[in-house]
Parts: sequence; structure tokens; C-alpha cells
Amino acid sequence: MLSIIGFATIITIVVLLLKGRVSPIIALVLVPIIGALVAGFGIAEIGGFFSEGIDRVINVVIMFIFAILFFGIMQDAGLFDPFINKMIAISKGNVIAVAVATVLIAAVAHLDGSGASTFLITIPALLPLYKRLKMSPYLLLLLVGTSASILNMLPWAGPLGRTAAVTGLDPTELWRPLIPLQIIALVLLVGLAVILGIREKRRIAKMSSIEEAQLEAAAASELTEDEPSTQEKDNSLARPKLIWVNLLITLGLVASLVTDLIPAGFAFMIALSIALPLNYPKVSDQMDRIKAHAPNALLMATIILAAGSFLGILGGTGMLDSIAVDMVTILPAMVVPYLHLIIGAFGVPFELILNTDAYYFAMLPVVEQIVTGYGVDTFSAAYAMIIGNIIGTFVSPFAPALWLALGLAGLEMGKHIRYSIFWVWGFSLVLMGVAILLGIIVI
Repeated sequence: MLSIIGFATIITIVVLLLKGRVSPIIALVLVPIIGALVAGFGIAEIGGFFSEGIDRVINVVIMFIFAILFFGIMQDAGLFDPFINKMIAISKGNVIAVAVATVLIAAVAHLDGSGASTFLITIPALLPLYKRLKMSPYLLLLLVGTSASILNMLPWAGPLGRTAAVTGLDPTELWRPLIPLQIIALVLLVGLAVILGIREKRRIAKMSSIEEAQLEAAAASELTEDEPSTQEKDNSLARPKLIWVNLLITLGLVASLVTDLIPAGFAFMIALSIALPLNYPKVSDQMDRIKAHAPNALLMATIILAAGSFLGILGGTGMLDSIAVDMVTILPAMVVPYLHLIIGAFGVPFELILNTDAYYFAMLPVVEQIVTGYGVDTFSAAYAMIIGNIIGTFVSPFAPALWLALGLAGLEMGKHIRYSIFWVWGFSLVLMGVAILLGIIVI
């Protein structure tokens, strides 16, 4: 009965999240409570399960809140602007260079882990250049989305935070082995950008070689080094004189995360407490910056707290264990030890039918519970499902930031999926292969 109730609880949550009938917070809180009551547990017992679940995720929540605030303020202060503007200036008029620059600009823009801010920075800045060169805006979206997905492996981005909440592991501990993979992935994506840039150049040439020459000449003359970015930004917030100080603070923070000198949440607290008054001495300005970025921080924090409640109840009632045991008896014996690899390999297609919350909060805990019973390391199980899925983040119709990107670029969801799905899925499979070679995923 526990398996049936647990499975019904998970399916109900997935359906509610897919249909968008309720917010993730409501689904993750109320449905497990109802399931536990049906299973015969009392309110006092459920309260105990809740407390255990919250204890597992509270450090993740603290890190998320202060990480999003810190990187949001670094974006406001203009820490990344010189790099972005230089890439735009260098790449003007050359289709392949524009494609490569798009990857690098998106990677820097996504350091705050926010898809919305990444698209707000990159698309208004690069779309006019793509139009002048007659490059496909769908290529722009493909490259920005894939680059941002690679950076989504950062511990303050959503997927690792969700995984940490599910597995009880520390996000920075999860992230460290992924650093080499992120570097390799960006190099591979630059290579893919070159290939796609060559393909795009040939497509443009077929339209008209004369027209292409005119367009490149126009782009070279119109986009000079001194031309301001078309990106809409409040320049009054920029602190160009403090760029080196901000860079040192950020590098010190990243070094602290990599070496694990102090807890990640504490490191971000300290960095924020130094950067905020340094860049915005007035208390009113400090409060304005916090208010500007608080919605993103609090939204992610509340979802992870709700996930802690969900996992605490499903774990405390024994539903997850029961589902895992019963699924093992149903699935072919040869498949079960490799279930995490199979799910990971189909991670990108899953993005088209499951949203991120459903994938990480409903599917991951069940798969992890099953395969660890066969001697698979929790880290390997988690990495297989993360790496296989994360590259497809921005081809999913369930990603709100993607709809923002489509609106900014004036594109259609269906055409974007058709244009990008082959490259994105192939790229995710290549990364899974690289992760296996690096020993991140152990078979």
C-alpha cells in the first residue's frame, strides 16, 4: 500500500506541475501531507518528517538566497560589462566569430544562475548584430541556452540546488567534480559554435553572395568599437571604478567555494556584506538593490523548502523505500543497475514532458533510491541524471525564462525546439560520455 500511495503522490505532483494548475510550492507541500494521512500517519508524525526534511535543505536555502543577491549586485555594478562589450566589438561582421562570442558572452552573463537575466543581457545586445548579418535568431537562442545550461551546473543554479535537496549532499561538494566537465563543455560548445557558424555562413551565402557582402560591410561600418550596447540597462547602477575590487571579491568567493574553507552560505553572506556597501554606500540604495533581486532569491528558496518538506514526508513515511523495492521486482534485472544512465540519456526529451521540479523532485529520488541498492554511488546516480538533463533546460516549454527569451527575440517555441533539439540532445550525450571518461559517472 505504501508504494501505491507514494506512487500516486508523485504522479499527482507531476501532473499538477505539468498542467500548471498550482505553484510548485503548493503541490510539494499539500499533496505529500494528504498522502501521509491516507497512509495512516498522524499530524504529529508528519510534523516530525517535515522537520527532518527541512534540516536537510536549510543550508542549500541559505546559499541560494545570498548567492542570487550577490551575483545580481555584481551584474548591476557592471562587473561583466567590459568582457561582454569587448566580445561584441571583436566579433562584429564575422558570422563564425559572432557565434563563438555568443557562447562566451552567455557563459559570463549566466554566472548569477538566473536564466531571465542571462537572456535580458544577451539577446538585446546580440540580436541586432544577428539581424544585420542575416544570421538565424534561432541560432542565437540555441547557443545562449546551451551555454547557460553548462553554467547551470554551478551550485547556486537551480539543478544542483534541487539535487542537493533530494540527496542531502552539499551543493558545492556536488559541483567540484563538475568543474573540469564545465570547462571541457564550454570548449566543445565553442567548437560546435564554429561548426554552426560555418553552416550559417553557407546558408547566408546561398541567399545572395552580393547581399551578404553588403550586409557585412554595413555591420562593420555601423557597429564600431565605441558604439554603445543595445542592451537596456540602468547605467546609474554601474560602478566602473570598482571593477577590479569587485573582481577580486568574486574571485575570492569562488576560491572559497572550490577549497571549501567555510560553508558556501557563509561565504556568500560575507561577500555580499562587503560588496553591497562598497558599491552602494547609501543605505537606501542598498535596500533598493536587495529588493530588486529578492523575488528571484525568495522564489528559489521557498521551492527548495517545499521540496524539503516533500522529501522529508516521503522518506519518513517509508514511501520512497517501498517504491524502490517494488520497482526493482517489476523491472528487468539487467536494467535496474543502469537505470540512472538510461534516464540520463533521455534527459533532454524528458525536458519536453516534465518540468525541472518534476524531474528532480519526483523522478530523481526514486531512481537514486533504486540504483544505490545495487551498489551505485549516490554521486554517480545524481551526475548521470543531472548531466543528461541539464543541457536541455532551455528547450523546455516549462522553463519560464525561455518564454522571456522567445518574446525578446520574437521567435516561436515550436520552431525553436525543432531547430535546437537535435544539437542539444547530441551535446548532452557527448557530455555524459566525457563524464564517464573523467570518472565523474562511474559505470
